[in-house]
Amino acid sequence: MDTSTELERIWREEWGRLLALLVGRFRRLDLAEDALADAFEAAARSWRADGIPTNPAAWLLTSARRRALDRLRAEAVAARTVPLLIVDARTQDEAHRAMADPGDAPCELADERLRLAFLCAHPALAPEAAAALTLRMVLGVSTADLARLFLVAEPTMAARLTRARKKLAVAGVSFALPAPERLASRVAVLGTVAYLAFTAGYAPGSGPDVVRVELAGEAIRLTRLLRSLLASSTGGAPVTATGLDPLLALMLLQHSRRDARVDADGGLVLLPAQDRGRWRSDEIAEGLGLLRMIEPSRLDPQGYQLWLQAAIAAEHARATTPSATDWPRIAELYAALDRHTEGSPVVRLARAVAVAEANGPLAGLELLAGLDQALPSSHRVPGVRAELLARAGLATEAASAYEQAIALCGNDAERRHLIAQRAKLGG
Repeated sequence: MDTSTELERIWREEWGRLLALLVGRFRRLDLAEDALADAFEAAARSWRADGIPTNPAAWLLTSARRRALDRLRAEAVAARTVPLLIVDARTQDEAHRAMADPGDAPCELADERLRLAFLCAHPALAPEAAAALTLRMVLGVSTADLARLFLVAEPTMAARLTRARKKLAVAGVSFALPAPERLASRVAVLGTVAYLAFTAGYAPGSGPDVVRVELAGEAIRLTRLLRSLLASSTGGAPVTATGLDPLLALMLLQHSRRDARVDADGGLVLLPAQDRGRWRSDEIAEGLGLLRMIEPSRLDPQGYQLWLQAAIAAEHARATTPSATDWPRIAELYAALDRHTEGSPVVRLARAVAVAEANGPLAGLELLAGLDQALPSSHRVPGVRAELLARAGLATEAASAYEQAIALCGNDAERRHLIAQRAKLGG
């Protein structure tokens, strides 16, 4: 097995679990993160020479703990204190016990990753900074992809993460679940975090993957944990008005199509060409069931926005064939979402696609006006424009738009798709 490939897999799947265990032990986010990053660097060197260990995650946890203890020892010496910190065989045993079951742990309030998520979503941080830090710390989203998610430059995002870590350290934030009276505000921030993580899973800005199923699955798990926590804090009372139910419904309906989104060669399969027999009917049923329980008028603004998005996903899920899709209804829902978000460029782009399906490509093209300036680094604006121009028979203009989209696209699979569509135009 290739060392780099295995390290990338473990980073995606185990980063949050390992970091949470380290923070739980040492109670310092900066120390835990630096130690774990050092452990991954050591693994890259050691595993190439010695081979990948039987339990890679345990190896990384042991290595990170040793590095953390070495740093604490150095700090103690620098502070002229005497405590001796010893690493012995118990560290290895603890690591193997902690990582013995690599599968998802039960959704319990004591879940270490949930504690880490609440730490990152502390009110000492601005909501955007908390969201970025949680995605980085809990789910291991790269700084580059975070920058694309938040529509900022990568150095800006790196600086934002550094400031957030320092602020938590200065504030002396504890690694504990928040008090019941503070749950609602912290849950709202984490709901935003989960949504952004899910978006990162289904719209990766860079790399070879069409979708990152593991990341999207973690976002769903985080949402389920939050719902469980909130229900527990309210004595089991319904939590449908919190925004978590429409969020979970949206995620399930989108996630249900994961097996049909990629072909056998790893290529992108667009919605009209997907094999709907491969959609997960159990997840669709759960998502539609959640939507039926929700009264939109009881939702806060964020919850209502999620409900509109889930309602759009539900229309796609109900259509047994592409021709059965109720595009006029979807365009109507997008218009409501456009008004609710006060002209969000991302929503306007999606609305343009729906309007084009309902009323023709020229109607969709009208809605794209101004989006290049609003989303200057997005390949999806010129990509959608190219598709609609091609449908309208404007091949020369479509080819130019495809070239622009290809130049901006950082995702390998999407770039291949755009190149293939450009080739169909000829010339």
